[in-house]
Amino acid sequence: MTRRAEVRQDLREVWPKTLSVLVVAMQYGHPDNPRANQLPMSLLPGKIARYAHGGDYHKFIKKRLVRVLRALQEIDPGIEGRSYVDTGPVLERDLAVRCGLGWKGKNSLLLNREQGSYFFLGTLLLNRRLPADPPMETEHCGTCEACMVDCPTDAIVAPGIIDARRCISYLTIELRGPMPRELRPLVGDYIFGCDICQEVCPWNDGAPAAAEPRFEPRPGALSPDLNELLLLDEEGFKTRFRGSAVTRARYDGFLRNVAVAIGNTGGESSLYVLTRTLHHPEPMGRGHAAWALGQIGARLRSEQVKGALESRLFAEKDEWVLEEIELALGKVMSSWQLNPEKTK
Repeated sequence: MTRRAEVRQDLREVWPKTLSVLVVAMQYGHPDNPRANQLPMSLLPGKIARYAHGGDYHKFIKKRLVRVLRALQEIDPGIEGRSYVDTGPVLERDLAVRCGLGWKGKNSLLLNREQGSYFFLGTLLLNRRLPADPPMETEHCGTCEACMVDCPTDAIVAPGIIDARRCISYLTIELRGPMPRELRPLVGDYIFGCDICQEVCPWNDGAPAAAEPRFEPRPGALSPDLNELLLLDEEGFKTRFRGSAVTRARYDGFLRNVAVAIGNTGGESSLYVLTRTLHHPEPMGRGHAAWALGQIGARLRSEQVKGALESRLFAEKDEWVLEEIELALGKVMSSWQLNPEKTK
């Protein structure tokens, strides 16, 4: 955000012809599917943020904005425009507040009294001055701090202020590289994005569902099997999530996320896939699989986990992965010292 700050402060720096901006919102929320909770006992479910349950929104909303521009050009052929949907140095949320679409909540998201917060934003920069809608000058969060209290990583450091480095959405999507060790246990079973601060928000109680079929959950998007996901190769990952926002995490980041979720929630049924991932070509997969084995091995006090980690320790060449294996072994061994009679 610090790069090219002047561009974010003035839309004319984004497109010199800008005289006004049209901001749009499109609902993506959907009601919880009761069948999603009826899972086979052998399934180890993970979570994907709701906005990624359906098709990717970037190109879809951009095409809708292009349609709006063309309709405007039929009225005035001299109108020009540039559309942005969560791309480029455009602060959509702040512009939406100035357009009266909602207010900035304590979780930093745009909130609307009728629509809640489950919606996408898009902007259309125009070279014509248009009458401006009044801004949303009143916030309606009141004394509620549910989002701040329930954030597992304490990423909401003050009302409306987020430490992105601690946000689960950042950690599972935008972060490139290893996930900080101290935050891994707090991520829980999320493998892409996070909805916690929206799920606990009272303004989302009874919010309308998406009217656009494209945003309805795809098969397998609700509670996907973590063990199955960890076995996907890169081509399988691209095929499984083609046209979905999940691909933004990239394959190595996806492996990282799934391994962390398994480490937090898995048990003996996950030992095979994690041990196999110790030999994965991607260091990101190997390192986080080692961490996950350490977590599960400590819970089970497992000789099998100790053997798998020791076997890989002598073959591993990557220094960061070696460190993860050594730490995982230390965690397993420490659990034995606490309860030696329960070692398997």
